[in-house]
Amino acid sequence: MYDTIEIVAAGIMLLYLWLEYRASIWLWPVGVVIPAFYIYIYYVNKFYADMGVNVYYLFASAYGWYRWQRGHGREASDEVAIRRTPRGVWLRLASAYILLQAALYLVLSRFTDSPVPWGDAFTTALSIVGMWMLAQKYLEQWGVWMVVNAVSAALYFWKGMTPTAVTYVVYTIVPIFGYLRWRRIMEAE
Repeated sequence: MYDTIEIVAAGIMLLYLWLEYRASIWLWPVGVVIPAFYIYIYYVNKFYADMGVNVYYLFASAYGWYRWQRGHGREASDEVAIRRTPRGVWLRLASAYILLQAALYLVLSRFTDSPVPWGDAFTTALSIVGMWMLAQKYLEQWGVWMVVNAVSAALYFWKGMTPTAVTYVVYTIVPIFGYLRWRRIMEAE
């Protein structure tokens, strides 16, 4: 039963990645479904921060869907354009990542039986930053996801979560092409 759940979840994640690559707004409703599977999968495997970040993904997907539909200060029919991350935002993103990573590591190392508190905190904190960047439709979110996914793939292989690990290997490669595609779309807009 567990293996079937993980395989189905991995398949849905690949659909999500394809929709993200295409810059399709439909990635957001699919993004609401994925956490329903992964909250359970990560709990069973003691990736507690990854489990918790999936609760965040539920809300972030709803926000992203709204944001991409309406944009900030735009007409209801205007979809947000892909754009570069403003220089002033990078320091705030780095600060948010550092604070989140430190807090998550502290909680995971002191209050859970997580086998990899640093790795779980690292990928979770960076995922929160990456998801926010995706909701803003920032081009550079692809680089953030490449790092998150490479580390996640290694952690999941180590834990024996093969379907999820293989999915994350694909998730590590696709951002190269996603970045190039989004850059072409951005330049054409």
